[in-house]
Amino acid sequence: MTNKFKGCRFLTLLVLGFVLLGIGCSAGTPVLDSTHATAQKISVKGSDTILPLAQAEAKEFMKENSGKTISVTGGGSTVGITAFIQGKVNIATSSREMTSQEIKAAKKNGIKPVKNVIAYDGITVVVNPANNVSKLTFNQLRGIYNGSISNWKDVGGKDKTISVIARESSSGTYADFQKDVMLGDKYRSDVITKSTTKKVVTAVSKNSNAIGYIGFAYLDKSTKALSLNNGKGYVYPTAKRIRSGTYPLSRPLNFYNNGKPSGLTKEFIDFVMSATGQKIVNTVGFVPV
Repeated sequence: MTNKFKGCRFLTLLVLGFVLLGIGCSAGTPVLDSTHATAQKISVKGSDTILPLAQAEAKEFMKENSGKTISVTGGGSTVGITAFIQGKVNIATSSREMTSQEIKAAKKNGIKPVKNVIAYDGITVVVNPANNVSKLTFNQLRGIYNGSISNWKDVGGKDKTISVIARESSSGTYADFQKDVMLGDKYRSDVITKSTTKKVVTAVSKNSNAIGYIGFAYLDKSTKALSLNNGKGYVYPTAKRIRSGTYPLSRPLNFYNNGKPSGLTKEFIDFVMSATGQKIVNTVGFVPV
């Protein structure tokens, strides 16, 4: 009887332990705590524009901090912010500001978004190097994207149909272009959308009649940047003009974390903002803060 009693008691305690464990695991979506001092791994997700910078920062940070892991993925600013709101990532990378609705949704989930500007960027409008057009006004650019202008000859180019390329709606670059250039206008029906900035660059480089918009760091010899005029004169994108804000499509690049950061989240953000981290910003092609 004694052995049977001991066996039953052990089994009861074991079952109770599993029940309590199940309760703990099923209590809603877990919120990743960016203040957890002992965490040796954090996740960073969001902007496709920021992706190569975040990857480069994480690579160097992990090189200097053995045993600590920074997992970096893209998908778009909206994708990263959504994951952040749901408590699935420690840091959301975003090339746009969080909306008031997103901030409200985050707070409802017990998450307090804190923004850190880690670099500056300028949305760069590009064409194929064979295109003789070198500048556009905002009105002309909006006309090309809303469909009221369809031929390059209408903006000083050759008599060729314009092939219009844009980012998909989950992109922060898409959102900023929509806000600053489109001013509420809808994109033309034949616009070609691309899921990543690299795909925009490739498409424009292979089509002499194409136009697209990209992050400043993605500008290379395969495409040609245009000077833009928003009513204050034509300005060509350079690091100096982006930092000063004189380039009309300048913008900050952001990290969003939950509350006052500490632990590994703070370590990584501090690294990105350090002299070493800002040197990486410059190396990747963005503008240091």
